[in-house]
Amino acid sequence: MDGITYVDVGQGPVALFVHGVGTSSYLWRNVIAELRDERRCVAIDLPLHGGSAPRDDLSMPALAEAVEELCEELGLTDVDLVANDTGGAVAQIFAVRHRHRLRTLTLTNCDVHTNAPPEAFKPTVELAARGELAALTAAVLDQPELVAKTAFGEGYERIDDPAALVDAYLRPILAKPDGGRAFERLLASIDAKDMIAIEPQLTVLTVPTLVVWGTGDVFFDVSWARWLRDTIPGVREIVEVEGGRLFFPDERAAELVPHLRRFWAAQKS
Repeated sequence: MDGITYVDVGQGPVALFVHGVGTSSYLWRNVIAELRDERRCVAIDLPLHGGSAPRDDLSMPALAEAVEELCEELGLTDVDLVANDTGGAVAQIFAVRHRHRLRTLTLTNCDVHTNAPPEAFKPTVELAARGELAALTAAVLDQPELVAKTAFGEGYERIDDPAALVDAYLRPILAKPDGGRAFERLLASIDAKDMIAIEPQLTVLTVPTLVVWGTGDVFFDVSWARWLRDTIPGVREIVEVEGGRLFFPDERAAELVPHLRRFWAAQKS
């Protein structure tokens, strides 16, 4: 479908996973491995990421519409949506625009309200805005150990196989024609105004919502989890993952999955 690739495995109720900037559906592989025998697990590669083609508009609202396109193409309804990082911002926009698709929403560490992009990530965004990030990112392809010096180094507690992350996340972006420039454009387009604009709709969003937040994240402090709880009436609870960093759904999937199962089971009518 129009240049969007995705993972689609298993049978049963649909769990739809959305990653953030600079990663891909690969982020969810460990979660999916635990759930695929009981769920239909669909994980999108957002435009430009993984096998998906770039698009002219890579703003967060446009990415939310790419998720809607996938749902329409696959006929997905009654979806349990799970999101991380910028994908969490995309999921919030998607939820207020396409409420009818959702059964539940789970947000892990992600951009919220005015914290988009987060302060600790702004130097990277500024490099992108100046057109200097693509060349620096390309250098990591040949020296994967440098990935620990990028935002990934702050997003993971431990990177055991930097080459695997480079191959799954960065190489597919830079391999596309003008992929580096598109990546810079995407990062430079992250704007809190898109999140502030949906606050009134979030205050009336009654979709049953779970917030699972790593407490060791330098980008998204746990105070933002509480903002979500205090803003979205559908939030049922906050679960704190002690010491978890931004990408804990990847490296600590075994701690996330039981909370998903429990939350999903509790929403059965």
